[in-house]
Amino acid sequence: MTSALPPRFEITRPEIERVVAAFYAAVRNHPGLAPVFAVHVEDWPAHEARVADFWANTILHERGYNGNVLRSHVRAGNVQPGMFSTWLGLFDSVLRTELTNDQAAAWSDLAHRIGNTLRAGVVERETLAGGVPKLR
Repeated sequence: MTSALPPRFEITRPEIERVVAAFYAAVRNHPGLAPVFAVHVEDWPAHEARVADFWANTILHERGYNGNVLRSHVRAGNVQPGMFSTWLGLFDSVLRTELTNDQAAAWSDLAHRIGNTLRAGVVERETLAGGVPKLR
């Protein structure tokens, strides 16, 4: 279902799906990220469809995604704050390969804002009251 709101930037649902598929193909081959995802993802096509729904919701204002991305990343347990730079770097690389410069720049900006929020949630999971780091 689509919304009356205009997209955040010009992109189609098939382009979103193509980027998501290319990104997760790259993730499955990445020495640092592949093991993190392998613990949680058993059905890659279903995972990619869910992530495509998330991005279509975020960019196109479709209402096909029902979930809490922050909660999922915090509860995963094996997602560490430093991983987001790697994730975003790989995502940016895929965006530049798969999309126009304008589309890639707009989506990258959005992904980095979301990534910063997710990183903050994971950092909060890793700290005690007053911001003291958990060491164990």
